[in-house]
Amino acid sequence: MAEPHRPDDDRRTKLDRLREAGVDPFPHTFPGVRPVAEVHAAHDGLEAGEETDASYRVAGRIAARRGHGKAAFIDLADRSGRLQLHARADILGEESFERLVGLDLGDLIGVDGTAFKSRRGELSLRVTDWVLLAKSLRAPPEKFHGLEDVETRYRHRELDLIANDEVRELFIVRSRVIAAIRRFLDERGFLEVETPVLQPLYGGALSRPFVTHHNALDRDLYLRIATELYLKRLIVGGLERVYELGKDFRNEGISHKHNPEFTMLEWYEAYADYEDGARLLEELVAHVAAEVGQSGGLDLSPPWRRITLREAILEKTGIDVLAGRGDARALAAATRERGLELDEDEPWPKMVDSLLSKHVEPTLEQPTFVFDYPVELSPFAKAHRSEPGLVERWECFASGIEIANAFTELNDPDEQRARFEAQRRQTEEGDEETQPYDEDFVRALEHGMPPTSGVGLGIDRLVMVLTERTSIREVVLFPAMRT
Repeated sequence: MAEPHRPDDDRRTKLDRLREAGVDPFPHTFPGVRPVAEVHAAHDGLEAGEETDASYRVAGRIAARRGHGKAAFIDLADRSGRLQLHARADILGEESFERLVGLDLGDLIGVDGTAFKSRRGELSLRVTDWVLLAKSLRAPPEKFHGLEDVETRYRHRELDLIANDEVRELFIVRSRVIAAIRRFLDERGFLEVETPVLQPLYGGALSRPFVTHHNALDRDLYLRIATELYLKRLIVGGLERVYELGKDFRNEGISHKHNPEFTMLEWYEAYADYEDGARLLEELVAHVAAEVGQSGGLDLSPPWRRITLREAILEKTGIDVLAGRGDARALAAATRERGLELDEDEPWPKMVDSLLSKHVEPTLEQPTFVFDYPVELSPFAKAHRSEPGLVERWECFASGIEIANAFTELNDPDEQRARFEAQRRQTEEGDEETQPYDEDFVRALEHGMPPTSGVGLGIDRLVMVLTERTSIREVVLFPAMRT
């Protein structure tokens, strides 16, 4: 792929001329800057041709330039919007004016000026002084009219943000989503905590980890695949309501809904169960959507639809996955009869999960909780209080993708030890995506963990749903890319 937006020899020449003239093209600071949106908010009500004596200092990129003779109009763009600048030689002086109109698109400038409405009704700032803040040595993408090449957009997100206002607004929305989540949980008595990213033993999910090496300790460590086990140890320690919002890492494939590095929210609440977790998730997502003004075209008002895993698969495939529980051959035969694709070499639990992910998940457009999973799929969930062989777990789906996962947490240390042993046997049978035995976690449970609800919410996927994006790469600033 050719390098986009190569350095421009003419821009280099202008840079040299500026330095020769004693102009610093990269000054250290420009204090007192106000957002362009603030100027608009204060004066958009002006009548065409109306003047003010209100002075502002703004800064941003030159997005467009037009004019002739001794006057010019320049469009200035910052994070909050665009503002027209009106520059005149009789106000700035000939030399300063000529230097300003000789700048290139993409150059960063700081401006002092007074607000007025042009005769055409456009809010403008009459420039009384200006300074070059950074000389751009590469032409902006597509002259600010849009950057469409997907590879360039993802590999050079800075260009995407410069060129596409919609993309810049998307990531502002993402930031507001995260801020709203934190406020929601903080106001309900949850404590935000931080647990290790480098872990001596990975756990809390069924996935392969990234492995790294610590030279001083001369030992391998793992980038965490989940925060679950450490957070539950904090519940044991008496913190009772905790959450962590941060990065997890899973050494798995890349797809429209998978990135090896992703942002997760996990929260744990003592004296609660998975029903309580479902209600809190509904409230949180509805609240966040209202805060940011984005619902993804969905009805997010609680309560959301609830259905069991058995009912969901039966409804979409006609197969009762619990009728021949644990019998992989019988399940494979049932899928063949209905012409459904399934890897018949998979063990029974993975077949069930495949039926859910391939034939149920894509059909769940409106937010839906799928409740009560086989114990084989959920090594940390508490046994169902009325359905033998099942656990109290749900997954939540919206816009055809999973966005959240939750358990009534297993707090019996002997049962947890037995689950770890079962996972170990699966590893010995060749399953690479199993949960390793974590003796420190079992030991923590032996001190006593109260009944606990745990919920994991994928932030990237939530933003996808709320902003109606179909690929996780659209909502991650710098997604993983092939070489």
